[in-house]
Amino acid sequence: MALEHPPFARPRRGRVIAGVCAGIARRYGISRWLVRLGFVASCLLPGPQILIYIALWIFMPKDPRGG
Repeated sequence: MALEHPPFARPRRGRVIAGVCAGIARRYGISRWLVRLGFVASCLLPGPQILIYIALWIFMPKDPRGG
């Protein structure tokens, strides 16, 4: 029996900016705030974090179920 995972999609409710962190958290079953905190902490390091977030915002679909 395969485990059913939520879709990799941005929710329409419970998001702060674009729903990217909320979608990642829901997909992997972890706290939204933990993912958001990890993202903000990663912004203190050099790298393309903002560009990755924007790319996910553009390419990650909205949840068709409206969740």
